[in-house]
Amino acid sequence: MIDTVHDFVAVGAGPFNLGLAALADPVDDLDGVVLEAREEVTWHPGMLLPDSTLQVPFLGDLVSMADPTNRWSYLNWLKQTGGLYPFYIREDFHPLRSEYSDYLRWAADGLGSVRLGQRVVSVDHDGDAYVVTTEVGDVFRGRRLVLGVGTTPRVPACVTDAGGPALHTAEYLARREELLALDSVTVVGSGQSAAEVYLDLLTAASEPGAGGPVLTWLTRSPRFWAMDDSRLTLEMTSPEYTAYFQGLDAGTRERLLAEQPVLYKGISTHTIDAIAALHYRLRATGQGPHSTLVAATSLEAATWDGRAYDLGLRHTETGESFGLRTEGLVLATGYAAGAAPSFLDGVRDRLRLDEDGRFLAGPTYAVDHEQREVFVQNAEEHTHGFVAPDLGMGAHRSSVLVNTMTGREVYAVEKRVAVQSFGVPDHLRTPAGERTR
Repeated sequence: MIDTVHDFVAVGAGPFNLGLAALADPVDDLDGVVLEAREEVTWHPGMLLPDSTLQVPFLGDLVSMADPTNRWSYLNWLKQTGGLYPFYIREDFHPLRSEYSDYLRWAADGLGSVRLGQRVVSVDHDGDAYVVTTEVGDVFRGRRLVLGVGTTPRVPACVTDAGGPALHTAEYLARREELLALDSVTVVGSGQSAAEVYLDLLTAASEPGAGGPVLTWLTRSPRFWAMDDSRLTLEMTSPEYTAYFQGLDAGTRERLLAEQPVLYKGISTHTIDAIAALHYRLRATGQGPHSTLVAATSLEAATWDGRAYDLGLRHTETGESFGLRTEGLVLATGYAAGAAPSFLDGVRDRLRLDEDGRFLAGPTYAVDHEQREVFVQNAEEHTHGFVAPDLGMGAHRSSVLVNTMTGREVYAVEKRVAVQSFGVPDHLRTPAGERTR
């Protein structure tokens, strides 16, 4: 392996690097390898609830938005596994989350460039290529490096310090039965994962003879808001909005990101309607609901005494401090990209990082000083905007990477798809020194 110099070595086989591998697959003069620590590719296994769907249509698969004829498309997976006609008859553009996970596993198993069980422990540069060493002692060399190591669960510091059996939604399914055996469970979070966990627990607890915990759902957001997926808002998941966002100063970018959670962290209206319908049924039949929902509530402190958590809470609108005792605690508090991983220490001097250790990605998603050798996938939200983790933009980003690495337009990259303008349109700008009449 060490004698071969690949055009790129990609670290991590999540959806975005799998998309890169799938788009590179038919390109004869682009040789890459994708290294994955796990022995099998799965996608958010802790949240593969039976009825949960993606929040993007099936066209947001690994390849279709760049090349709908590519053999690693979602539709081809359906065809190869006998599911195309059932999907057609279903008439729903949003795949089940479990289906999408199976699709990713199919692609990872079929792509010859993907190497499973290869946890990267160090990256160096020998003057000619990046030298990537894995835990099992294998060494891969590449002219370029693509980082797609994913995100890590975000857990409030007060809960980490308290200890105890609190869990992030990333491990929900593995511990679901444990939660259902408790007398009280609190879900903290405002997004889709929080809503799905709450709905799943309340549904299970409302089954005849089930018993189950009394539920509390807390969110720091001012309300339990629905994701804004209106059409003009969806135009922001576009190449031109990403380009516009990159041109803003860092302070403005941070302010916008703080204002935009409703665009990508809200709850689907389908899930909200299901929760409301369940509440109504339980109330109408005299069975509850045995739950409390409180918005505008910040988790300030937590202690664990061996039996339950005592949570210190503050209502962000009234300013009132209050407490809650709960046996179970589920954190739907999202994920963070974090700083550059430690395995990059050997090449850190080649990377552009901000004061917080985050990657400073350029227009082609390059983060090295020369802007041509090291690229990131889904580690550039602070530079490229909220679309960084959006599955629907993955094929666009991979197209940019393939075109940059080959030095030609292998895949057409749209420059403008939105009707609206981001920033001041050129034809409305007043030339310097002229007054607007």
